[in-house]
Amino acid sequence: MKPAAAHSLLLRSLCLALCCFGGARASLRSGNHEWKKLIMVHHWPVTVCKEVEHDCRDPPDYWTIHGLWPDKAEECNGSWPFNLEEIKDLLPKMKMYWPDVIHPLNHSHFWKHEWEKHGTCAAQVDALNSQKKYFGGSLDLYQQLELNSMLQKLGIKPSINYYQISDIKDALVSIYGVIPKVQCLPPKQGEEVQTIGQIELCFTKELQLRNCTEPGEPGEPRGAWGPGLEVCEDGPAFYPPPQQTAH
Repeated sequence: MKPAAAHSLLLRSLCLALCCFGGARASLRSGNHEWKKLIMVHHWPVTVCKEVEHDCRDPPDYWTIHGLWPDKAEECNGSWPFNLEEIKDLLPKMKMYWPDVIHPLNHSHFWKHEWEKHGTCAAQVDALNSQKKYFGGSLDLYQQLELNSMLQKLGIKPSINYYQISDIKDALVSIYGVIPKVQCLPPKQGEEVQTIGQIELCFTKELQLRNCTEPGEPGEPRGAWGPGLEVCEDGPAFYPPPQQTAH
């Protein structure tokens, strides 16, 4: 083979390899940022305090927002920094319904984390494609779901008595018509039962309620939603009253 022909063949091979590599990287990036559902995560402040073994003072006695999370997507746009000024008019509601239970004097650090990790991915949906829309839309979904009042109407209130996880799930299905997901802290040494920590309700990209799990879908790994939190096992669970940790 002549040197010129060999050189041309080498260049074509190199270009093909680079194109394949670039395509693989693009596919990898796209795969990392693709998601199918939004997860509205509520957490019970008393259990949050217990989970991190933090001396929380007077945690709210109602379910608050942990976040609105696209599944299987994290930190989609690192060049889109959090700006508190963009949600200035939402702050009264944010402080009430989306507080940082662990660091009550610095809520914005928590919101910054939620925006950078989850909001930049949720922004793929037009209804959530800005910080104002993401946080405002999350607050709207939280208030539409009315989880606190719905649980009370169902007779599920913080108590020293235990609840059956299946009863809680069935009650939520009867209200929302979709399968929720409930996370618990496993019992620690000396404790009898698991402690309810989070309740998830899931939405499509069109912001319509949908099942959080479908037949055949793999479950999350243990501890996927926080330090020590796991999908609740069938059986009894403790739904702790606020006064248990408000010291």
